[in-house]
Amino acid sequence: MKRGHFLKAIGGLSLTPFLPTLKAQTPAAVSNCVLVPSETAGPFPLDLTENEFFFRQDIREGLPGLQLRQKVRIIGAENCLPMAGVRVNIWHCDRDGNYSGYGTETGLTYFRGYQFTDENGECEFITIVPGWYPGRVTHVHFQVYVSTQYSAISQWTWPHEAVVQAALDNPELYPEGPDPLSPGQDGVFADGFDLQMASLDWDASNGEYVSEYEATVQGAGTVGIGYEEFQTAQTMELGAAYPNPVTDQCTIPFQLLEPAEMSWSLWTVTGQRVASNQVGSFGEGKTTLSVDLHALGCAKGAYLLQIEAETARGRFVRIVQISKR
Repeated sequence: MKRGHFLKAIGGLSLTPFLPTLKAQTPAAVSNCVLVPSETAGPFPLDLTENEFFFRQDIREGLPGLQLRQKVRIIGAENCLPMAGVRVNIWHCDRDGNYSGYGTETGLTYFRGYQFTDENGECEFITIVPGWYPGRVTHVHFQVYVSTQYSAISQWTWPHEAVVQAALDNPELYPEGPDPLSPGQDGVFADGFDLQMASLDWDASNGEYVSEYEATVQGAGTVGIGYEEFQTAQTMELGAAYPNPVTDQCTIPFQLLEPAEMSWSLWTVTGQRVASNQVGSFGEGKTTLSVDLHALGCAKGAYLLQIEAETARGRFVRIVQISKR
């Protein structure tokens, strides 16, 4: 993966009711679609899927540690092409090995968040190089949320020498010292950690570490903007927002192929919800949705409009990118 490939415009989003097998690879590997052992959610999972607070790019909440720009790419196993619009949850411990939400950290939410992949199957988080705790090598938990029935869960780690060097070079940020375990000594990765290995490189120009990780789930990926996943296409067909860029108000034409309860929410690209609206019940047929960005007080910039259709078959979602000028 090239660094410039990340954070392109987000294309169509949909939730697919199949049960995937999780696969992954190191970014440096020659071939995609390499099976990796799925892992449990670990001892410290929190349900991120229904909590919109966690839809955010920066998950640090001001806590100390070496800044890490973590890039994740999701690939479809059937054709090894990018999967657009899938939700990627991540969570990890702080520099001292603590997880938010548990024990003395009950009620806290740091180092947890999710993003949606763009048309290249990519998303990006801003976090820190995590610390460690007894029995576990430095790692990140991740969840690829592909349907309302299933999410594929695993973990990744980084080259041990790079993690150790980061702590040794910054003892004031990592008072617990470097990770004493290597991936090969961690029982969770006993079945093959090289398929759960992300890159880790220092970016001196930006004063941060950059990491890339690629995972593959069952399903077909795509290329290009405007991909409509089959299940969502059976529920609604969405047109392009116009005008776009928009000065005041934009309109999105759509067609429902079955009755649905419609709603929308508007988000910044960094995960802050600007507004939401329960539109109401619609039958089959063509109609339009209007959003007045001026009335909502939106500043200039890019936004994500999430359109939801709740039908007898389930909840289906599409995302449209809108630019305010």
